[in-house]
Amino acid sequence: MLFPATHYTSALLWKSIPVLHRECRERFLTKIRLFCPLLNDHSHKHSSMKALILSTTLLMAATIATAQKQSAFTGKYPDTKKTDQTDDYFGKKVADPYRWLENDMAEDTKSWVAEENKVTNAYLAKIPFRDAIKARLKDLWNYEKYSAPFKEGGYTYYYKNDGLQNQSVLYRQKGTASPEVFLDPNKFSTDGTTSLQGIDFTKDGSLAAYQISEGGSDWRKVIVIDTKTGSKMDDTLRDVKFSGLSWLHNDGFYYSSYDKPKGSLLSEKTQVHKLFYHKLGTPQSQDKLIFGGEATPRRYIGGGVTEDERYLVISASNETYGNELYIQDLSKKGAPIVPIVTGFDFEQDVAYAENGKLYITTNQGAPNRKLVVADAATPTKEHWKTLIPETKFPLTVSTCGHKFFAHYIEDAVSKVYLYGLDGKKERSIEMPGLGTAGGFGGKMEEQETYYTFTSYVYPPTIFRYDIRTGKSEVYKTSNVQFNPKEYESKQLFYTSKDGTKIPMIITYKKGMKLTGKNPVMLYGYGGFNISLTPSFSISNLVFIENGGIYAVANLRGGGEYGDKWHNAGIKLKKQNVFNDFIAAAEYLIKQKYTSKEFLAISGGSNGGLLIGACMTQRPDLFHVCFPAVGVLDMLRYNKFTAGAGWSYDYGTAEDNKEMFDYLYKYSPVHNVKKQCYPATMVTTGDHDDRVVPAHSFKFAASLQAGQTCNNPVLISIETKAGHGAGKPTDMIISEQADKWAFLLWNMGLGYEK
Repeated sequence: MLFPATHYTSALLWKSIPVLHRECRERFLTKIRLFCPLLNDHSHKHSSMKALILSTTLLMAATIATAQKQSAFTGKYPDTKKTDQTDDYFGKKVADPYRWLENDMAEDTKSWVAEENKVTNAYLAKIPFRDAIKARLKDLWNYEKYSAPFKEGGYTYYYKNDGLQNQSVLYRQKGTASPEVFLDPNKFSTDGTTSLQGIDFTKDGSLAAYQISEGGSDWRKVIVIDTKTGSKMDDTLRDVKFSGLSWLHNDGFYYSSYDKPKGSLLSEKTQVHKLFYHKLGTPQSQDKLIFGGEATPRRYIGGGVTEDERYLVISASNETYGNELYIQDLSKKGAPIVPIVTGFDFEQDVAYAENGKLYITTNQGAPNRKLVVADAATPTKEHWKTLIPETKFPLTVSTCGHKFFAHYIEDAVSKVYLYGLDGKKERSIEMPGLGTAGGFGGKMEEQETYYTFTSYVYPPTIFRYDIRTGKSEVYKTSNVQFNPKEYESKQLFYTSKDGTKIPMIITYKKGMKLTGKNPVMLYGYGGFNISLTPSFSISNLVFIENGGIYAVANLRGGGEYGDKWHNAGIKLKKQNVFNDFIAAAEYLIKQKYTSKEFLAISGGSNGGLLIGACMTQRPDLFHVCFPAVGVLDMLRYNKFTAGAGWSYDYGTAEDNKEMFDYLYKYSPVHNVKKQCYPATMVTTGDHDDRVVPAHSFKFAASLQAGQTCNNPVLISIETKAGHGAGKPTDMIISEQADKWAFLLWNMGLGYEK
């Protein structure tokens, strides 16, 4: 009876999965036959066993087919008009049919955004466990979170979030007195989309100037307050962008900005940065131009007063790499601005100044950075003396208590050492594990400092460090619902296409078996000398507690191994970054961590470019893709906001024909073809004035026009949101819930908690 029943079941199953095209079914069975030679025996021997194998196999196919049918996009994408716009690059005509979407002020663009969001929201709404994921995220998010404290004017200040507050609140405390609220950004707006983006105090702490961002924009408003009374002063500044605030005594402060654009505030090109001095009690229109403008045009300029208030240090650059360095002696009236380093071939910064000496970090002759010292009267390179020499790992320096804290990234994890002002190493600072440490800053008269340590399985913990004794003690622990003993995070190395060894850290629940069916989220960045180091994520916990694996690849283009690593992934070497990421995916599949059907990839900004390039080059390799706030039109990225400053990493289409050809070959917007793409959710914000949303608009429109299968291609456009900074908690939770729901739904998986 077994054979006829099984054979009948097999026949029914074969007929019951029409969603699988006949050719797909045949390929499915061909693969099974390769792994099960028994099916190639055409005699009646073992026929009952063959039937059982076939029926089980087809049942699996039916399950996959059902999942595919559930998650398939069955709606209709908005009708996105195409125009005949073309551009000529070195004789090559390049079509740009969605150019009109670059106009963020146009009504047809706004209408398109609304229609796309309607389609996306309708798709997400049908996922049955979306609300359960959001509820779980809220539950996990709801615990007190603290920042490391800092001291100003006799008070200790710190940020605290009660759990689900949209914005963290700035508190202060004097001695053992009860803490008091100093600034509550939740009162800046009714919907939580106006955020506090930095605060700077006078040396005595009696005055403070803070910046606010509305809707996530990089354009800021500066408000000055009396810290004793909390009252605002009549010195509010507007239209400030890419700026720190640096006080000189209690008289005024330095800040930087661009002229306000005549067109769109969110997308118009910003080229000429200016450093101003604002004197308290005077209108912004009377602020004095210190450096920049038409006389010395630079795209990025920053000015800071040294802790002893004797020197103004100015950094000026045209790209995100390489800067000039200048100094002005503020103790001498009318003193000139004197160059320390001119040209943009290297990077340098004044870490500290004392007794007429400048302590400078630089990569001149030291790609991984070193610390040098020079007299302020003769600050140029020929007078530098090395204090902390270069090592094989990248160095950053912070100061506190007349000491230097030398922070190294060794294979993407933190190592920190204490040095005296004479450059002698005094001790290493023991970390609680392999992870990321941040902080170690403070004023020179202080004898204690604070730092935060975290890893993928170590929630952020704040430590107090006694500079005299070298002892660390826990200051604040995290109360997140997480048991690190249940999880594992390990570093491994894999080989990229050209033989380069690439580090990757994977995190998962203990007891995981290598079945090839584990859902994986692979994350990467690979650009701008930025290092991806271990950090704890509440959002990722929702994924890994349900059997997911979170993998982070430390790609070339980043800063994990200094300038050499960075430069191996820029301009005509940018493909190395994509190859590194593709190799990470192939490694995870080969080692049975996952398979194509359960592999998702994610990245934001330059990482959004990474995802866009990899999914257009290898659509066969991934199942779900999340390009977020990405740089996706590589021929026009330099036409908007301060995008021209990214040319050190990317080059531009106007540089020369070789550079144009290279960019055109991988530019995601220009490499969408008619084929089947993975399930994709593009994300951006309508106030993103760093990587303008037009990149994401054009890419999503291209993908929707090019998609030949039923995998969804959606775009989610947040309103009152920018490039990421300052987003309210409820918006973050909703975004993350949508991401995980979309991933699991399209992998045919459920959610249990």
